[in-house]
Amino acid sequence: MENEEKKVGSKKWIIIPVAVLAVLLIGVLIFFLTNKKETYRLIKIFEIDGNATVTRSDIGDLDAYVNMILESGDAVAMKDGTMTLKLDEDKFVYVEEDTQFTLEATGDSTNSKTSIELTQGAITNEIQNKLSEDSTYEINTPNSTMSVRGTVYRVTVYSDENGVKYTKVAVFSGAVATDLLYPDGTSSGNETMVDKGKQVIIFEDSSTTDYLTDVEDIDYSDLPESVIKKLIEISENGTELSLTTDELKTYLSEGPFTVTFIYNGTVFGTQEVEKDDCAQMPSLMPASSGNWDFDFSTPITEDTEIQWK
Repeated sequence: MENEEKKVGSKKWIIIPVAVLAVLLIGVLIFFLTNKKETYRLIKIFEIDGNATVTRSDIGDLDAYVNMILESGDAVAMKDGTMTLKLDEDKFVYVEEDTQFTLEATGDSTNSKTSIELTQGAITNEIQNKLSEDSTYEINTPNSTMSVRGTVYRVTVYSDENGVKYTKVAVFSGAVATDLLYPDGTSSGNETMVDKGKQVIIFEDSSTTDYLTDVEDIDYSDLPESVIKKLIEISENGTELSLTTDELKTYLSEGPFTVTFIYNGTVFGTQEVEKDDCAQMPSLMPASSGNWDFDFSTPITEDTEIQWK
């Protein structure tokens, strides 16, 4: 009988630590599940052809590179070339040169919140899937704000020589709701809808913020070739845009292009170069010292001036 009591007692001492350990494990699991950070919003640099800088508040400036993971709050400056950001698995931001913006992205698949503060340059946005009811995708510029559910559109921010600020919104698929944003941070509360194939320009000067134009047809001839090529790619992937693939291709220059050599402000000579071929350095030099300020291994895709330095 005494031996049996000892056995029972020993079993109790075995059971108690196991029970305590189970409680601890459950507690740790609950802690991590309730305190984990949002991990759904994957933001990365998908493609880059050029030079860009990512500024992070706790680190400073970082050189951008392919597959670089971005964080909410990062400020991006595209110096030259182009870059593509991928948000989650179905949102893409195509960034043009001389562009600056700050990216905020929070939430998860059911309530994602994306906000881009575009202060300079141009970006084209492709949202492949319709957002959930509790999700938002917004772009703010110095004088406007716009929101979408799922669409393809380009936003450009620029200023003229008098300091007047402009925002141009061109919609290639879907629709974008635009609203005026005043210097004090308030909006007009009176949205203007821009539908597929349309564009609108907003301006801000020292006295007012307003629409420069009514909603009008997109001027495709004013778009950079890099944007036309991106739209062709999107169209070929199955998205119905305001123009067909063949119509978009008519806006691509086929060449030949004129390469003009400039010396002391005057034309030294010219060359006709087929598209994507390279210009040839002139056999004669305009001066005994100096050189042509150009990389002659660069393919020619437009009329080009080359200066003697």
